[in-house]
Amino acid sequence: MQPGSDVSPDRILQVGMAFWGSKALLSAVELGVFTEVAKGPVDATSLAAKLGVHPRSAADFFDTLVALKMLDRDDRGRYSNTRETGQFLDQSKPGYVGGMLEMANARLYPHWSKLTDALRTGQPQNESSAADDDGTDHFKQIYADERRLELFLKAMTGISLGSGRAMAQKIPWSRVKTVLDVGCAEGGLPVQLASAHAHLRVTGFDLPQVKPVFERYVTAHKLADRVQFTGGDVFKDQLPKADAIVLGHMLHGWDVDAKVAMLRKTHAALPEGGMVIVYDAMIDDARRENAFGLLMSLNMLIETHAGFDYTPSQCQAWLKQAGFRDMRCEHLLGPDSMCIGIK
Repeated sequence: MQPGSDVSPDRILQVGMAFWGSKALLSAVELGVFTEVAKGPVDATSLAAKLGVHPRSAADFFDTLVALKMLDRDDRGRYSNTRETGQFLDQSKPGYVGGMLEMANARLYPHWSKLTDALRTGQPQNESSAADDDGTDHFKQIYADERRLELFLKAMTGISLGSGRAMAQKIPWSRVKTVLDVGCAEGGLPVQLASAHAHLRVTGFDLPQVKPVFERYVTAHKLADRVQFTGGDVFKDQLPKADAIVLGHMLHGWDVDAKVAMLRKTHAALPEGGMVIVYDAMIDDARRENAFGLLMSLNMLIETHAGFDYTPSQCQAWLKQAGFRDMRCEHLLGPDSMCIGIK
């Protein structure tokens, strides 16, 4: 046997060409494939006609989704959802997480083509790449455009829904009466917490432009009596008081000074014994396992001027610096972990 003949390039090629499968899935979400097949098993010709897909490669496209385990196909050639896509990619289902994939398709996919430029320059490669050198960030530009804002908020719901459900079960909420979710987006976490715990009153805090989207989402879940919205800027305004404050997918957008400043603002808004919960796709302390967390940190390179993802140990150090005690960290779901600190 020749030296190295037992080594295969398959994994290298799979990772290198992974964008093929990724774009197939993103296009399927954009076209509404999973929502359409949720109505009942359908053959390739009929499905293509319903979605406006050209017949030339319709079967190849749908069968690619079968091979990627995103669709099932029966002996009669009819397509249907898998358990996962039926639950999470059908827009009519409350568990829909496709908002994140919609944003990935519309915004992140083209921005990531400039990763090499980001690595060479340390500068964002998105809407803010053309901004003035005054620290203007992409959030301001996203929040200034109603369509882009709604897409972003749906994406935040998509990426947080599973962790929100896990958090609703893992934390002893019986000891808490009021919760504040900073950077609440549509209200995915407030809805999960209020749905699981009837005694909780939850406030979402975000920039004022978010209010109508938040209120539509909460009203659709029939929770407007216990879930409300307060508009403001976490760096400029005083946070509403609450027994527990959540910072979900927030810290990673900023540099260390801003991360600590946000935690100090949180500390000031809590009573003695109050609890802060920070969750993100935290990188494992050994920096070897959570590939999603590391890739998310590269996404922060592309998306922000100074943001980065971090490890649980780093988070605990910042919590301590902000004045918190009795800190602990634990895994939530998928790539996400949370760190809890007590005032």
